[in-house]
Amino acid sequence: MELFDIEVIDIKGNKFDLHSLQSKTILIVNTASVCGFTPQFEGLEKLYQSKKEDGLVILGFPCNDFGGQDSGTNEEILSFCSMNYGVTFPMMSKVKIKGEAKHPLFQWLEVKSGSEVEWNFHKYLVLNNGTKVIGFESSVGPFDEELVKMI
Repeated sequence: MELFDIEVIDIKGNKFDLHSLQSKTILIVNTASVCGFTPQFEGLEKLYQSKKEDGLVILGFPCNDFGGQDSGTNEEILSFCSMNYGVTFPMMSKVKIKGEAKHPLFQWLEVKSGSEVEWNFHKYLVLNNGTKVIGFESSVGPFDEELVKMI
């Protein structure tokens, strides 16, 4: 399976075409609204605004698997992100990242990167049309020197 063949749904319930991101640099983040790392939304939005003209796309995937820290509906999550952090990068529908119901995208990301999601705000940087995937732990902020250098 290739990255661009995986089906994802945006936070409004519409199919999101990953093919539209070919040739882009993609940062995929599992997010949560009530987490110690939630303020990273602000940095992620600033990173997106500063690098989107250079081809960066950030995709946020809300997840309630870690500490039950995103129990709201997709509508509540979208409102929270917009009102509190001005998020304009694409947000996807809530997904499962742990267990047997793990979303195929996160299965693919974990295999390609060798990095398993352990908490909210784990980041995957997808380069070269999905041929290179690097995982970053939650504690790595959006403007971490290593992450920004790779973008």
